[in-house]
Amino acid sequence: MKKVVVLLVCAVVLLVGYIVLDKSGIEPPSFDPKKAYEQGRAFYDNKEYDKAFESFKKACDGGNMRGCFILGAMYERGNGVEKNEQKAVELYKKACDGGDILGCRNLGIMYANGKGVEKDLGKAAELYKKVCDGGEMLDCNVLGFMYEYGYGIEKDFSKAAELYKKACDGGYILGCRNLGVMYEKGDGVRQDKRLAKEHFGKACDLGDEEACKIYKKWR
Repeated sequence: MKKVVVLLVCAVVLLVGYIVLDKSGIEPPSFDPKKAYEQGRAFYDNKEYDKAFESFKKACDGGNMRGCFILGAMYERGNGVEKNEQKAVELYKKACDGGDILGCRNLGIMYANGKGVEKDLGKAAELYKKVCDGGEMLDCNVLGFMYEYGYGIEKDFSKAAELYKKACDGGYILGCRNLGVMYEKGDGVRQDKRLAKEHFGKACDLGDEEACKIYKKWR
């Protein structure tokens, strides 16, 4: 009888061991950083910042760089978390290094204004160039402005005009107005009142009221 009981106990132990091993072999549900990001957006749009923060953190930790970018913005503004500009810079850098162009833009702004990091206009210009090369026309215009006035980089009117043209051709209003001014003054381009008027008119058509005032004076 004793031998039978021992055998039964052994059988139960083996069975339990088998069940544990069997459970350990089950694959856990796969984590989707994109879904975590989308969930974060929904919470953020609903102003549920605490929940949004947690979702964006999961997305960022999982490799979603846009999640890192927005998480940085939340740290910068103090939405759903205590304001921390140094942490914002860290997250913008992570997003930028990971290929998120808006992370590069915001990192450039932080360097330009000395927020969370030592002010460095040269570094800001490098980042704006990266964003401009990525197709963001606003940043092409900003970089053009930096070249025109020598902020953080050597003054270069020709380069400024080139960047304003790129921004204008890409549909960015201020790029058109700024290029018009360059043609009006002959800075970086051959002075040409006709082309100046043309670019003021284009800026006006895009909704730039200041450009409209200048354009109307020449009509």
